[in-house]
Amino acid sequence: MIEPRIRSTDRRGFIKRAVAGSAIVAGVPELLSATVPAQSESTMKRPQDRRASPNDRIGLALIGAGGMGLADVSTALRIPGVELVAVCDVFDGRLEAAKERYGSDLITTRYFEDILAREDVDAVIVATPDHWHQKISIDAMTAGKSVYCEKPMVHQIEQGAALIRAQRDTGKIFQVGSQGMSSLGNEKAKELFEAGAIGKLNYAEGFWARNDPIGAWQYPIPDGASEDTVDWKRFLGHTPERPYDPLRIFRWRNYTDYGTGVAGDLFVHLFSSLHFIVSSKGPERIQATGGLRYWEDGREVPDVLLGMFDYAPSGTHPGFNLSLRVNFVDGTSGSTFLRLVGSEGSMDITWTEVVLRKNVAVDPLDTFSQEKMADLASAANTLPVRSRMLPPAETRYTVEPEYRGAHVDHFFNFFEGIRTGKPVVEDATFGLRAAAPALACNLSYFEERIVRWNPESLKLA
Repeated sequence: MIEPRIRSTDRRGFIKRAVAGSAIVAGVPELLSATVPAQSESTMKRPQDRRASPNDRIGLALIGAGGMGLADVSTALRIPGVELVAVCDVFDGRLEAAKERYGSDLITTRYFEDILAREDVDAVIVATPDHWHQKISIDAMTAGKSVYCEKPMVHQIEQGAALIRAQRDTGKIFQVGSQGMSSLGNEKAKELFEAGAIGKLNYAEGFWARNDPIGAWQYPIPDGASEDTVDWKRFLGHTPERPYDPLRIFRWRNYTDYGTGVAGDLFVHLFSSLHFIVSSKGPERIQATGGLRYWEDGREVPDVLLGMFDYAPSGTHPGFNLSLRVNFVDGTSGSTFLRLVGSEGSMDITWTEVVLRKNVAVDPLDTFSQEKMADLASAANTLPVRSRMLPPAETRYTVEPEYRGAHVDHFFNFFEGIRTGKPVVEDATFGLRAAAPALACNLSYFEERIVRWNPESLKLA
């Protein structure tokens, strides 16, 4: 038998090229059309029995009647049985607006102590600037009120321990207002993660982008705001004395005396969701960088912030790395996501959607049989031919059209806790474990150093 002539005298090289060539042929898109995994969709639903009795009244008060506070009240009042009793703010214009919106019988005051003294108030929403969160929350629980406190829970990491003690000692319901915590998207992601859908977690990332003035905290200065209509001293609280400055009170997020920057405002959302989904207590090593790149309006905090975090292995997850970024100069705007990447796939998570992508591998398409290919590879003294990666199989989970939203779900859980005594997930301890690494980003950024945090003892290392 006469064998075909081989141009190369290197038979081993020929085999190597044959093996490699088969992989090239297998990569032709036309040949893959029948093997590419199909996409699938599924609907996430909320049980319809999550409704409270309207007869079980809860008297609610708002402390801090800015944009977020009013949004919180509007959502809270969608829960049956919740009644707005009083509103507190240091700006008279907001108190007048609240009466116009909710009726002339509404109690309004500049002093939160007046609200805490009322027997018809069962719960308060604390939607003040960050530097007031701890004191008002502690005073409210001590006065027998349950507290829904906007994020971050505290202005400084060191303030967290006292708030945790107050919740423990008073036994009152305390919930941080990271509303995505209670979303269908987060719940589905948690279910999938615990079922091993993405395999072994090794990396996570989150992103938040904005490019409009309001989103970048250039809030409008209300008409009628002046030293006569604003309790400036009350606003300052324990912070350094300054002459009246409307920018500092109405754009307070831009200043470190009152706000916590992009980390405290936005990173904390991503930490809350991540920690809920993977049942984590938080990172141990924190490093951040960034800068003021666009919004040069006198603000003291960066508009671009990048954070890197090391998570140690725990009983609920392996060791993994997290990267977070916020960009207030993004031309696309509005982009928000949390992504978990594992050994077998990934999840893109929002409050209303989860996209699960599963890695799929198939054997090379070739005229040689599997056994023949293995023989060739062995003869060529090479490793066995690696499986070729296809586009991942994708399953998209979206909320049902009638879904009322994460904000409603979060308030439902808060009021259910008040009515039944059932503990809420995002309590003071959980809240500090989300707030502390966010605030540690500010330490890292301003002090140009790596920050170490102990998520078990809840202390800076």
